Amino acid sequence: MIKILAGGKKHPAWLAEAIAEYEKRLRKPYDIEWEFLDEEKLLKHLENWPFTGRDYVILTDERGKNLSSPEFAAKLENLFVNSKNIVIIIGGAYGFPEEIREKADLMWSFSNLVFPHQIARLIVAEQIYRATQILAGSPYHHA
Repeated sequence: MIKILAGGKKHPAWLAEAIAEYEKRLRKPYDIEWEFLDEEKLLKHLENWPFTGRDYVILTDERGKNLSSPEFAAKLENLFVNSKNIVIIIGGAYGFPEEIREKADLMWSFSNLVFPHQIARLIVAEQIYRATQILAGSPYHHA
């Protein structure tokens, strides 16, 4: 299972519907569990860093590493093979303070563009689904 911590409120209806399309196609271990925290609580939660050594923490951040979809798929597969818990954290409008960015195992940038956190949620869900299709050799990803 992939845990996603997201800053802000639960998905608005339009976003919940779009994300649900990808979630219903996901199977273990690529299924998703969402946890929503308002931005202030999310930052406090991350300051205490409750993750274990088995957690691999990915922050979505515009200053992060830009991975191709096949690279992201290979990363997820490797983490599951090595029995890591995957935690993806999507911040709010102001991103993350430096001290939190330094604690992440990976800072992941979707592109040189900046996206609202609601769109980032959809991108994460779609990229997880795309990763499953790449690993299965499906024609869904036809790069």
